[in-house]
Amino acid sequence: MGFDQSQVKHERLLAWVGEVASMCKPDAIYWCDGTTDEYNRLMQQMVNCGMAIPVEGRPNSFYFRSDPSDVARVEDRTFISTPQQIETGPTNNWMDPAELKPLMRGLYDGCMRGRTMYVIPFSMGPIGSPISKIGIEITDSPYVVVNMHIMTRVGTRVMDVLGKDGEFIPCLHSVGAPLAPGQKDALWPCAPIERKFICHFPDENLIWSYGSGYGGNALLGKKCLALRIASVIARREGWMAEHMLILRLISPAGRRYHIAAAFPSACGKTNLAMMQPTIPGWRCECIGDDIAWMKIGPDGRLYAINPESGFFGVLPGTSYESNPMAMETLKANCIFTNCALDDRGEVWWEGMTEDPPSHAIDWKGKDWTPSCDTPAAHPNARFTAPARQCPVICPDWENPDGVPIDIFVFGGRRAKLVPLVCEAFDWDHGVFLGATASSETTAANIGAVGNVRRDPMAMKPFCGYNMGDYFSHWLSMGDRLGNNAPKIFYTNWFRKGEDGRWLWPGFGENSRVLKWMCERVDRMAAARETPIGRLPADGALDLRGLDIASEDLKELLRVDKEAWIRELDSIREHFAQFGDRLPQRLWVQLQKLEQRLKE
Repeated sequence: MGFDQSQVKHERLLAWVGEVASMCKPDAIYWCDGTTDEYNRLMQQMVNCGMAIPVEGRPNSFYFRSDPSDVARVEDRTFISTPQQIETGPTNNWMDPAELKPLMRGLYDGCMRGRTMYVIPFSMGPIGSPISKIGIEITDSPYVVVNMHIMTRVGTRVMDVLGKDGEFIPCLHSVGAPLAPGQKDALWPCAPIERKFICHFPDENLIWSYGSGYGGNALLGKKCLALRIASVIARREGWMAEHMLILRLISPAGRRYHIAAAFPSACGKTNLAMMQPTIPGWRCECIGDDIAWMKIGPDGRLYAINPESGFFGVLPGTSYESNPMAMETLKANCIFTNCALDDRGEVWWEGMTEDPPSHAIDWKGKDWTPSCDTPAAHPNARFTAPARQCPVICPDWENPDGVPIDIFVFGGRRAKLVPLVCEAFDWDHGVFLGATASSETTAANIGAVGNVRRDPMAMKPFCGYNMGDYFSHWLSMGDRLGNNAPKIFYTNWFRKGEDGRWLWPGFGENSRVLKWMCERVDRMAAARETPIGRLPADGALDLRGLDIASEDLKELLRVDKEAWIRELDSIREHFAQFGDRLPQRLWVQLQKLEQRLKE
């Protein structure tokens, strides 16, 4: 069963696996082959021990409950470890490798006793693509193995590409819960919060994770490799690793446009990636919902792949009204974590249906009814689903050469100030828009509601190096792309009226805004100049069939100069934290904005 270790000829890989085994002391070592049989066998093991529960009505789908202390990414336990703190910048937690490595080795010592150590060879991106990278994750969690089966390309084909001396990114993970002889295992083993560590060593392309079995803390191909480490590699090698969805929009004439968009959390990223346009004749195809890796092709354009092979999405709020294509994707072959189970054994979460079940077992395993004052599903409950099952998955989503990007979109959630859409004047101005991206905190965030939080390019939690240098990398990519650079836009679907109403209906209606962007690429749509960028001219947005009041549209596209002047101090404060690492070109953009606002 599994891949035969004797067939492995990669000496550096064998040495690393041996080193980890001697440190972590597992009872057995298993090399994953990525087969369906392997997935089914591991899932059955977890069903037998009570960790996994088959979901009624959804073939080959399973339900998990995590420990209540292990429900999300742990940002304050996530570290970028470089010899010089300045290299990590002000947006990351830093620890010196000379301090962090001995600490982690102490935790890893014997941490896999009583468990199997799984060796997972995986490819981020289509196997063999010039944009892809290979990782090897070592873990003691079968939950991680089955999720990696869905989220990445796992198995023998990866080993074939790796060969005898290919490059790989070593990723070590443990739930941090060794078992004594005869000790009964927990249904969700993990370590206490103070012993959870998610560590990145960018100088070595190395990832060490300990104590959590959940999502982005444990599926090391995702945020750890595909963003934090990949962002460093991308800067080093001259490409881009971004927290962006990728979609293809097709006009009635068959013209294809490729859009990469970055939004902070709670801004409708997955919904946009699987959008169903409301404009007759326009179609949308999903290439990826979370991460884009982009390299300059032989023709000088920027080509993107989705390095993942699955979706790891938030369940609460997902419904046939908000995202019908996601709901269709979840009909089979999925993993559900921390939602609720109704009395039929079917999954449920807040927002899934108009009427909740009369009774359910909640994410903590307790009885739940609509009268309870706690939600049935954790707010960060997740689904893991194969991307190939999405009804609007793009036929080119696994094209090893990627798709050519025409448009970059940045966005945030602002009740006032920021208009529905604006186009950057040029590349530098577009980088400025992305570098100052912001959202107001909601009830789901820690802190006072309405506070403005800057999340540059939606990468604040995921940039593996100093963000001032990251902005410089964006500027240098624009210099290299020249006239082939994608156009840059900024959107805000969340503007409200004085009465607190959403002014824009969102969801599929967002296609109207994307259509205007596409027409701007082709120089077919009109725009008006404002101090903050180019906005749609009167009549330029296609509003056929949409019932929207003229005063609402006017407010959506209004630029309040005085309010923007008040915003300048917030941007200055944001930029100042990067010191001399902030590119002078962004200070110039701020000065130009101030001049335009005061004219």
